Amino acid sequence: MKNLPLIILVLVVVGAIGLLALSKSGDSSLANGGAVVSGILPGSLTISPASFDFGSISMARGKVKTIFALKNVSSGTIEISKIATSCMCTEASLLLGGDRLGPFGMPGHGIVPRVNRSIAPGEEAAIEVVFDPAAHGPAGIGNIERAVLVETASGVLEARISANVTP
Repeated sequence: MKNLPLIILVLVVVGAIGLLALSKSGDSSLANGGAVVSGILPGSLTISPASFDFGSISMARGKVKTIFALKNVSSGTIEISKIATSCMCTEASLLLGGDRLGPFGMPGHGIVPRVNRSIAPGEEAAIEVVFDPAAHGPAGIGNIERAVLVETASGVLEARISANVTP
């Protein structure tokens, strides 16, 4: 276990490179030519809160979840084309009009289907995010930060979760 800090550092670097690749790659990207923003896509869609901290959570206690609220603040209909997460340990589901779509995960780790659902002006929806602190085993202990990416024609909206994972 004396190599644990090195393993964690390597995982963090690989995760950061993966996020960079996700935002820059062609067909598996959610970037759609637009910038990734937290909290609000100007004139279109908001997500609240922009980030959520689970605090200290135990691998032994299992999965945790939170809800992010989405709202169309524009005067036109907005289509959500894709939802993805930055890590296989995180899943996101869209709750819209009584329907649950998903869960959606990390591109490259199974199929991430297109969402293709519209949100009318003033309409609200939710993104339920589930994080599994045991997904990475003992190497996953420590501070984590993950992202959920929601793609629309206006760009990519990002919500972030964080936690301190303990055994």
